[in-house]
Amino acid sequence: MTDYTLERENPSSDARRKAAWDAVFSLSLGVFGLVTAEFLPASLLTPISADLGISSGTAGQTVTVTAVVGAIAGPAVVIGTRSFNRRWTLFALTALLIISSALAALANGLPLLLLSRVLLGIGLGGFWAMSAALAMRLVPMDLLPRAMAVIFTGVSVATVCAAPLGAYIGATLGWRAAFVLTAAVGLLALLVQVVTMPSLPPTGSAGLGTMVAVLRRPKVRIGLFTTLLIVAGHFAGFTYIRPYLEEIPRLDVEMISLVLLAYGISGFFGNIVGGMIAERSSKLGVAFASSLVAVAAVILVSTGQSVAASSVAVAIWGFAFGALPVSIQSYVTRAASDEAESVGALLLTTFQIAISSGAVLGGLLVDMQGPLGVMSFLGVAALLGGSVILARGGRQMQLSEG
Repeated sequence: MTDYTLERENPSSDARRKAAWDAVFSLSLGVFGLVTAEFLPASLLTPISADLGISSGTAGQTVTVTAVVGAIAGPAVVIGTRSFNRRWTLFALTALLIISSALAALANGLPLLLLSRVLLGIGLGGFWAMSAALAMRLVPMDLLPRAMAVIFTGVSVATVCAAPLGAYIGATLGWRAAFVLTAAVGLLALLVQVVTMPSLPPTGSAGLGTMVAVLRRPKVRIGLFTTLLIVAGHFAGFTYIRPYLEEIPRLDVEMISLVLLAYGISGFFGNIVGGMIAERSSKLGVAFASSLVAVAAVILVSTGQSVAASSVAVAIWGFAFGALPVSIQSYVTRAASDEAESVGALLLTTFQIAISSGAVLGGLLVDMQGPLGVMSFLGVAALLGGSVILARGGRQMQLSEG
């Protein structure tokens, strides 16, 4: 197979390189399986807890375990496998999806179920830490945002489908069948990756020292700080979106489900548009996404009592946040294209810190000020994040921002 390793300082060779879109689509299929498996328990807590004889709260910790392990596993996988061909590393991460799903389907108690979620966290964290670096080696640099948009399409589809699909399969075939399905998706992804993924010998020098050196780069720090602000604001608000919809526009459960479905579908289209904007300027893509999040927050705070206004605002929010990951991933990867895996691991860890801190801050704000307080924080955080990257993000170039 073709070796896509090349010298990044030679833009002409990069421009002549043919994009391996079939391999990029195989990454999208793999991440669809990983994210679907990650969120499945959320829609299966009741049957899982009843079958295994545990509380719903305990069963819910299976989602927490995956997120925590993923945050640690991202940098660990990058460093621990730095001397391995990335093709084989990817195969191993996808195999973890298959194994973890099979173990979950066979679990006869909490210990085996938790083990399956730990393995999934390793696969998920390793994949996210390496995804941009893999995409960068499969397509020319100017097409990186488009490739990342394709990969994130798998996330968008999984986000929309995981909960309703899991609930339906759990109700008709049993919760174990849902994990059998994700194992099958993982097997399909692995087969497609074996056929399409070229040899990718290790590049760079991933290690703690390298990550510290990458962190010293001004653009990387700006990108990570922007991520921390926007993502913390997002998860502060989104964690408590149901209380907001119940208390402010006073929606019933059926209407809340429809509004959240609109959020997910809008995120799918936001991902596509975000990739198109980031292809021209990833800084502009981040600013665009954060500005729309702020607009949605203003609507939610000022006119959220209206069912129509709050529904439209949530859809705008979904569209905007769908555009963010591909834009910020492109920005930080271009800022450290010579150490893409290291910066990918740093971005993954920043995301996880932002998610957990946002949820904690959101809880405090909801208790002190109610749902409107947390939505106000969402708007301020998004506006600050967009302002930071516009003011300090540096001049943008299409082929390189590093």
